[in-house]
Amino acid sequence: MKAKKNPKADLNRGSVIFFQIGLIMILSSVYFTLEMRTAVNDSVDNYTVEVDEEMIVDIPITQMNTPPPPPPPPPPVIPEVIDIVNDDLDIKEDVIVSTESDQDDRIETVAEVSDIDEGFGEGEEIEQVPFVFVEQVPIFPGCEDLKDNEARKKCMTEKIDQFVRKEFNTEVGTDAGVSGINRIIVVFKINEFGKVTDIQSRAPNILLEEEAERVIKMLPQMQPGMQRNRPVRISYSLPIVFEFRERG
Repeated sequence: MKAKKNPKADLNRGSVIFFQIGLIMILSSVYFTLEMRTAVNDSVDNYTVEVDEEMIVDIPITQMNTPPPPPPPPPPVIPEVIDIVNDDLDIKEDVIVSTESDQDDRIETVAEVSDIDEGFGEGEEIEQVPFVFVEQVPIFPGCEDLKDNEARKKCMTEKIDQFVRKEFNTEVGTDAGVSGINRIIVVFKINEFGKVTDIQSRAPNILLEEEAERVIKMLPQMQPGMQRNRPVRISYSLPIVFEFRERG
């Protein structure tokens, strides 16, 4: 006996229907998905953010208040002696005047009879003449080529002035505790051999006197002054202006 197929049990017959149903569902899902994306994009495109252009946000700037550095300490007060010069100011009569004074000025000199010196006759007096009146002044080293007495006198005065400026120890003003302008008067003689002798000084402080005498003792030997063709002793006075300043 031959078996027969049941038409209801044929699976191939229902597969077409299932395929169509599945295809419809897939297409529906795809369509729905596309619609959702379009709706989202439209909502994003239509959203506008408005910014107020006038709105300015100030960000405070914090400044570091650094205190200024302390001022430097004032420099120490340094005493300064700035000048040692011949004094051209008027000098009272009781003060020995500068050797640069005119012959009409009053000049105080001390006449003395000196002891007998080697090279001169026994009992012969050595004349002493003020510097401004001597016929031939002593010749200071470096002034030998000058023939005129006035030129030699000027040269000698300048040489002594330069020597004192160079050798005077200006620090003595600090040790002496002086201030302002101080005048030192130094009196000495240039003997018949051209050597400096009999140095005396007068100053506001003994340290200034000692320093002035020390410098004058260092003067070099000169050719002696001459009066009537004979060597004579020359009295010489040297005012020194000593100015002491404090440097601020």
